[in-house]
Amino acid sequence: MAKEAITLEEFMKGLRRRNPGETEFHQAVKEVMTHLVPYANEHPKYLRVKILERLTEPDRIIIFRVCWKDDKGQVRTNRGYRIQYNNCIGPYKGGLRFHPSVNLSILKFLGFEQIFKNSLTSLPMGAAKGGADFNPKGKSEDEVMRFCQSFMTELAKHIGENIDVPAGDIGVGTREISYMFGQYKRLTNEFTGALTGKGLEFGGSEIRKEATGFGCAYFMEEMLKYRGESLRGKTCVLSGSGNVAQYTALKLIQMGAKVITMSDSSGFVHDPDGINEEKLNYIMDLKNIKRGRISQYAKKYKVDFHQGGKPWNIPCQLAFPCATQNEINVIDAKELIQNGCSGIAEGANMPTTIDALEVLQNAKILFAPGKASNAGGVAVSGLEMTQNSIRMAWSHQELEERLRGIIARIHEKCVIYGKGDGHVDYVKGANIAGFVKVADAMLAYGVV
Repeated sequence: MAKEAITLEEFMKGLRRRNPGETEFHQAVKEVMTHLVPYANEHPKYLRVKILERLTEPDRIIIFRVCWKDDKGQVRTNRGYRIQYNNCIGPYKGGLRFHPSVNLSILKFLGFEQIFKNSLTSLPMGAAKGGADFNPKGKSEDEVMRFCQSFMTELAKHIGENIDVPAGDIGVGTREISYMFGQYKRLTNEFTGALTGKGLEFGGSEIRKEATGFGCAYFMEEMLKYRGESLRGKTCVLSGSGNVAQYTALKLIQMGAKVITMSDSSGFVHDPDGINEEKLNYIMDLKNIKRGRISQYAKKYKVDFHQGGKPWNIPCQLAFPCATQNEINVIDAKELIQNGCSGIAEGANMPTTIDALEVLQNAKILFAPGKASNAGGVAVSGLEMTQNSIRMAWSHQELEERLRGIIARIHEKCVIYGKGDGHVDYVKGANIAGFVKVADAMLAYGVV
């Protein structure tokens, strides 16, 4: 007998009851289930065995204490996490985030999103997320090393190249991955691809640091190409000035677009003449080496700095939120539309609130959700896993071509499931395309 249809509100009521107070997780699930609930009602095979409910429950959540000593000899304690969300289509795969804001709700939202993102790449990767409420900013090299080693001492019990392959995320770059990989190797006495984002000298991959930003620009290019347009000459506003923003900007510039804003937590700069590669190199040195503030760019190049502001009120044709979650609200969305923005590609994870997303979709502007447009990073992580498995490394050019091909295929899948009424709903397309592969695997395994 077919299961009776369910409603979105009925589903969300149950989810909120099982996961009280986890607002970021609730938001991520609601955004996805807006499309999956109607799809499952049309395909009752998923309802009969509760695929939607099972999909929102992680396989396991590991929480542990991380003790370490600072440079003054004081014992410090942080909380570590690894959420192994779903491994139906491959080993658990997802980043580690070191930031004071890290909590269960944020990691569950990120892990849940990772299911669909990893599925869309077509690579054999399950979904996971993890990290700690540790802030590497302001810490010495030795303090970061001691923390990473202590963190890995516990995490090593739960990961491995065929089990769970963590990567970097906010606060976790090549330095942190290297310390953790060294400790993993020390504990297991194995040299395996148990982490990605490693240095090139010991199993890392070319274009890993560029991949998320490049992928974001490529996805926008695919959306425009589908409409018979191109990036060349388009005026773009970006938020953020970290890794994702830097390489999104670089690829946009290389493809002929004009980038006029970048930001950090202190505010944003507006350069009407455009940020060229020379200026972007200054930002990269400022943020990556000198750990400076974006306001210093405004002083050097004599442009406006908007303290505490966001760039969404600046007239543009395309927008790329590359900073953090929920940075575009309803007011921002309306300003973007009024100021001529016709396309948005999310570089960050869930940077648009649900209410703002509704405004943007009602306006029928191109909108690429992060699970599609920022999948470049995990795609190249997956390619690093492959290179580790076959004991060889591909060149920069080969990897960039593979990345571009993966992004083009993700776009194709989004069009297949999101096309209708002369418009492509990329949010719907990404959600359903990512769901079908995982859900069908879950059906094949039975009730496990």
